Amino acid sequence: MITGLRRLLPVPARRRYDLALVLMAAAAVLQGISFVMLLPILRPLLSEDPQDAWPPIGVLAAVTLAYALTTWWAADRAQRVAMEITGILHRRLGEAVATAPLGTVDLALTGRLARLTSSGVMQIATVPAHFFRPIAASALTPLTVVVGITLVDPRVGLVTLVCLPLLALTYRATTAIVGRCNVEDAAAIAESSARVVEFARVQPALRAFGGPGAVGEAVRRALDRQRRARRALLVRGALGMSAFVLTVQATVTAVIVTGLGLALDGAFDVPTLVALLVLGLRFAEPIGAVADLGSGMRVSSDSLAEVQEILSAPTLPEPDLPAQAPDDPPVEVRDVCFGYDSRTPVLRGVSFVVEPGTTTAVVGPSGAGKSTLLKLLARFHDVSAGAVLFGGHDVRELGTENTMSLVSPVFQDVFLFSGSLLDNIRTGRPDATDDEAFAAGRAAAVDRIAERLPRGWHSPVGEGGSRLSGGERQRVSIARAILKDAPVLLLDEATSALDPLNEHAVLRALEHLRGRTRIVVAHRLSTVESADQIVVLGDDGRLAQVGTHADLLGRGGLYADFWNTRARARGWTLARPGDGPVTGPGTGPGNDLVGVTEDSP
Repeated sequence: MITGLRRLLPVPARRRYDLALVLMAAAAVLQGISFVMLLPILRPLLSEDPQDAWPPIGVLAAVTLAYALTTWWAADRAQRVAMEITGILHRRLGEAVATAPLGTVDLALTGRLARLTSSGVMQIATVPAHFFRPIAASALTPLTVVVGITLVDPRVGLVTLVCLPLLALTYRATTAIVGRCNVEDAAAIAESSARVVEFARVQPALRAFGGPGAVGEAVRRALDRQRRARRALLVRGALGMSAFVLTVQATVTAVIVTGLGLALDGAFDVPTLVALLVLGLRFAEPIGAVADLGSGMRVSSDSLAEVQEILSAPTLPEPDLPAQAPDDPPVEVRDVCFGYDSRTPVLRGVSFVVEPGTTTAVVGPSGAGKSTLLKLLARFHDVSAGAVLFGGHDVRELGTENTMSLVSPVFQDVFLFSGSLLDNIRTGRPDATDDEAFAAGRAAAVDRIAERLPRGWHSPVGEGGSRLSGGERQRVSIARAILKDAPVLLLDEATSALDPLNEHAVLRALEHLRGRTRIVVAHRLSTVESADQIVVLGDDGRLAQVGTHADLLGRGGLYADFWNTRARARGWTLARPGDGPVTGPGTGPGNDLVGVTEDSP
C-alpha cells in the first residue's frame, strides 16, 4: 500500500512523502529508546543509590523532547503530503479520463470516478495522515525495545525475536481472511443495491404484469447474499483479530515467564526483572494497536487498487508531431476491422470513400456495426486493422484532438452538462458569441424549449440534462453540432427521439450544413434515397454493397430487399376492432434491416 501509493506520485511529491516516512520512523525509534531508558532509571531507583537515576532521567527528558518535536514535524509533513496527494490523484484521474478512448468512457466508469473522486481519494489520503505513525510505531518501536531487551539479557531477547515472525504470520493471515471477506461483502452490496434500484425502476411494468415475480425473487436472493457476506465478514474478522491479540499476549507471557525464570536462577536482580517486565508490556502495546488498522488500511488499499486500474488503462497513442488535414477533407475507410474484444469482431474489411460535401447513408441490420463505424470515424477507438483517413492522413497520425476538430458527432446517447441551455450549446464552440449560439439553437428548434422554461435560454438543464426530455436533449446536441460547423458531420439516428414537428424543424436545420460532408446512420427512406452514396453493412459486419439508390435497386440484393419491404410497409393501416389480425406485405428478412420505424414522405 505504502510503496504503491509512492509510485503514483511525481518526483518532488515523492521526496516529501519519503521525508514524512523517515520522520515517522525516527519518531518510532525515539519512542522505543524512551522505553528502553526505563531500565537505567529503575535500577538506581530500586537500589540504595536513587540519586544515580538523575543522569538517565536527563537523557530520557532529552529523548522525549526529541520524540515530541519529531512527531510534531512528521505529523505536519504527513498532513501536507495527504493534502498534496488529494490534488495529485484528482488531477491524474482527470487526465486519465481526458486521454482515455472515448468509447471506454461509459456510465460504469462515470460511477466509479464519482465514488473515487469523492470518498476514494480521501480514503487514500488518510494513509500518510493517519496510518504512517501507527504503522511505524508498530514495527520500529517494538524492534527498538527488542534491541534493549537483548542488551539486558540475550536470552530474553531471543525469546522475543522468535515470537516476531509468529506475530507477522498471524497478522498476514488475518488480513488475508478479512480481505477476502471484504471483497465478497462489497460485491454483495453492489449486487443488492443494483437489484433494489432495478426493482424500484420497473415498478410500472411489475404492476402492469402481475406482481414482482422473478425480479422480487432476485432482490430477496441478493439481500440474503449480502446478509451472509456481512455475517462472514464480522465472524471471521473477529476470529482473526482475536487470534492476533492472543498471539501478542502469548508473546508477552513468554517474555514474563522467561524473565521470572532467569531471575529466580539469579541471572539478574529484581530491578532488572521489573524493567524487563515493563519493556515486555511496552513491546506489546504498539503491536496490539496495529490490529485496529486492518479495516481502514483495507478500505484505502482497495481504493488505491481502483485508482491504479484506471490510471494504468491503455490510452490511444498520440503522435509527437500531429499531421494536419485539409479544411474540407475526403474521408476514407480502408479495409477496416474492429472488435470490442479479440474474439468478436464487429466490422470486417470495410472499405469506402466519402467525397467532400457529399452525403453518405449507412444502413444495415441491428448489430451490423453502423454506430461503431461512426465512433471509429470520431476516433472513439482505434481500428484493429486497416485505417480511417481524413484527407489522406490516418487518424492515428492526426491525433485525437485534430480528428475531433474535423467532425461534429451527433449520437443517440446525449449527455448535457448541468449548466444552462446556452452553456450547453456553446460547448460546440466555446469562443462563439451569444448571437451565434442563439442562431444555432433556433436552427435546432431549441428556442421552443427556451420558451417554456422560466429563465429561457439561461435555464439550468439539470444534471445530465435531467430537466429535459430525450428529444429535447437531442435537439441541444444537434445545436452544438451546428455551432461547431466542422467539415464532417456524423449523425447516428439524430432524429430518432423527436416528435414529427420537431423532427421536421431539425431536418430543415441540418440543411444549413448541406455543403458539409455528412455520414448518416439512417432508417428513414427519404434520407436514404436522397444520399449521394449508400453504404450497406451485412449482419456479419462486412461491406455488402456501396452505391447510389438507383444503382443498388437495380442490382438487387440486401439493399433492394430492404427498400422494397419498407416501401410496401407505407401502405399499412391499423385495423378496427373485430376486423381480425393485421397483416401486410412487409414481412421477410429485409424487415430486420431497419426495425419498424414508421416513415414519413
